Amino acid sequence: MAVKDVKPTRSELQALQKRIKLSKNGHKLLKMKRDGLIMEFFKILDKARNVREELDKAYEDAVLASNLASAVEGSIALKSASFSVNVVPSIELKNTNIMGVVVPEIRGSDVHKQLHTRGYGVVGTNAYIDEAADTYEILVEKIIVAAELETTMKRLLDDIEKTKRRVNALEFKVIPELEESVSFIKLRLEEMERESLSSLKKIKGKSA
Repeated sequence: MAVKDVKPTRSELQALQKRIKLSKNGHKLLKMKRDGLIMEFFKILDKARNVREELDKAYEDAVLASNLASAVEGSIALKSASFSVNVVPSIELKNTNIMGVVVPEIRGSDVHKQLHTRGYGVVGTNAYIDEAADTYEILVEKIIVAAELETTMKRLLDDIEKTKRRVNALEFKVIPELEESVSFIKLRLEEMERESLSSLKKIKGKSA
């Protein structure tokens, strides 16, 4: 169909202009969300870096303490003490919301215990086993914190990428195409008005 055969209406123009306004508002809100998520991501990234360093240090301490306890007390005594633990740590998983993104809250209970609650006989063991137990409990605490932060970062990053794609689609495709359609309709309506006026003049000229 030729361009001149297209006869848009004022209502179509108004509908497109309304869509442009809504798209621009949506674009603005999505940009704000994207920027907010990026800020949250970098805040958590700083925490995660610190926790990762603490986790690496806790792992080294735990391995060293375990090896030392095994060397002094023997591996059998160390395993026996570990099997005597009667309060098993538990993990509680909840969800929280960061700017519309559901992220986990991971809490551990009975992870870092008091010496008298570990289950093995205090009299039958020495400080090396106590130190090994203590360092491994600290390590588990760090693992729980790291798991929460790293899972949160992954979910935020996924949503940042989705939001960026939506922002770019609106900015570089949807809005320009709508504006191009509006420009075309305006030009076509003006042309139709000129044609209508020209026809009226011809009719008046014939009837004069």
